[in-house]
Order: sequence, then structure tokens, then C-alpha cells
Amino acid sequence: MTGKAKPKKHTAKEIAAKVDAALTNRGGGKAGLADRIGKEKGGHAKYECPHCKITAPDIKSMQIHHDARHPKLPFEEDKLTNLHSSIPAPVEASKPKPGIRGSLKK
Repeated sequence: MTGKAKPKKHTAKEIAAKVDAALTNRGGGKAGLADRIGKEKGGHAKYECPHCKITAPDIKSMQIHHDARHPKLPFEEDKLTNLHSSIPAPVEASKPKPGIRGSLKK
């Protein structure tokens, strides 16, 4: 007898999700730090808020942040800092980016 609708075996969906979580680089830790900060081209953090220095990947996300965190100040798109424009192009193009599958080991 099984107890109270608890499955005895792992489902294929659950196993596939665990494999995906283990093998896909989500951009955490030291590997994704530069990507989160926006210090390299290709980093997800493109714009920086002039008031609190938080970063966002695009104008729309920055506007949502501004409306939520700085409602009394007017949103001025020209005052945003574009982190990608001040950084020279990367020399090494073969460097892995966060979010790209790291291994195909099964």
C-alpha cells in the first residue's frame, strides 16, 4: 500500500528539471558577478539608476524601477548611465555567458 497519494518514484519531469538545474549556468556566484554588475559587454545590466545605482537590462525595466522606488522624482531617460557604452569591446569572444548550458553530461 502506498500512503496518502505520495508517489513512490520520481517523475521524468522532476528528473529533467534537476538535470537542467545542475547543468545550466544561471549566472550566480563569481562566474556571474561581472554579468550582473555589467562590467562586460553582453552583461545583463545595461543601465544604472542615477539615484540609487541599481542596474537594469533595459529602459522599460528601469522605468518600472523608477516609478516604484522614486515616485516623487521625474523620470529622465537622458540621465541614465549606459554601462555598455563606456566599456571597450571584449577581446575574448569564446568566453561563456551566464544562462548557456555548461555541460551535456547525463
